[in-house]
Amino acid sequence: MAQEIEIALPSLHKGQLEISKQAKRFNVLMCGRRFGKSYFGSEKAAEAAINGKRVGWFAPTYKILLAAFEDLAQILKPITKGKANKTDMRIQLITGGSIEFWSLQDKDAGRSRHYDLVVLDEGGLVRELVEIWNSAIRPTLTDRKGHAWILGTPKGQSGFFTMYSRGQSSDSTWKDWMSWQRGTIDNPYIDPAEIESARREMPLRIFNQEYLGIPDEAGGNPFGLQFIKQILLPNQFSTEYEYVGAGYPVAWGVDLAKSTDFTVLIGLDNRGHVCRFYRFQEAWVQTVAKIRAIIGWSPALVDATGVGDPVLEQLRLGGRHNFTGFMFSQPSKQQLMEGLALAIQHEKVKIPDGVIRAELDVFGFEYTRNGGVRYTAPAGFHDDCVYALGMAVRHAASPKSTMGVIEGIHIW
Repeated sequence: MAQEIEIALPSLHKGQLEISKQAKRFNVLMCGRRFGKSYFGSEKAAEAAINGKRVGWFAPTYKILLAAFEDLAQILKPITKGKANKTDMRIQLITGGSIEFWSLQDKDAGRSRHYDLVVLDEGGLVRELVEIWNSAIRPTLTDRKGHAWILGTPKGQSGFFTMYSRGQSSDSTWKDWMSWQRGTIDNPYIDPAEIESARREMPLRIFNQEYLGIPDEAGGNPFGLQFIKQILLPNQFSTEYEYVGAGYPVAWGVDLAKSTDFTVLIGLDNRGHVCRFYRFQEAWVQTVAKIRAIIGWSPALVDATGVGDPVLEQLRLGGRHNFTGFMFSQPSKQQLMEGLALAIQHEKVKIPDGVIRAELDVFGFEYTRNGGVRYTAPAGFHDDCVYALGMAVRHAASPKSTMGVIEGIHIW
């Protein structure tokens, strides 16, 4: 007699069930935070895998991906063949179904695979989403005529918004596409009073994007996505860890690593162009030696917060007073980011395409309850390059400095 095993799939609320009934082959759910988009995706992925289907789960970063992997591994544990493989990021079921997890930090993620279903989580955070969909993800659905769910909160009118627009189009080209826009309020488990409280405290355009799922033209980005594009150095692209361009660095910004983050060094030349970029993870002894060797006697503004204070002391040994400390606090961070935004919007700074741009693109802000602004990268992303660039711009623009690299951006 066959053994019966009960699996408790995520229970969908009324709004999610309505969406599920209206689905077509390619589906885009653009919604406010806490609507339950990832929960919805988990239900779709688990159901398909239980029925013997091959599923591919994609997310912008490994950290975001890991949360989905752990949730689904727990849900499907009673029917998992062996153990869920965290190394290969794969769950194989005794039903023949499987779920493979891919980070879109690799633009070729999922190539050569064939899926019955793809779930793409946090699509609003994926830069070049349309290009990645076309070149890597869409072909995985061809052999098996698979379906897709593309989920996320919007971040401006980006590639995710483009894909949402396909589902709203009457053009026959997009007849297989369907899309929905839903707000946090559509989740019956969220207290409406909490949403109303957020509405009163936040600027309308930010509330509309984060709670109603309405894209903000500025992308909720303090620099402006269109301005970031304008400051790219033509035909210049940085690797993930290093960039050496034309020009000599006359001002440096140094953001020191905290746990899993990176130490980042960014040097500006006398035109305000990024001409040096280094990104690495080392023990503190090696970090100090590396910074001293790279920067030499050039002026540098260094993160002196917390563990940065003793590092700064080490950097300044031997009379190297070219290293100046910068203490991070909410007010100083706000001032630093506002200065960087001003420099970017007035094209007083130029950057190579690559990892620096990627961090600037996803960087965001939110208003705190006391009326302040908190600047931060989304969960799973780094912001070391943003702060290093901000410190380099600040040091170059300081009236206390004799460099005069960036004129008209006096933010000291």
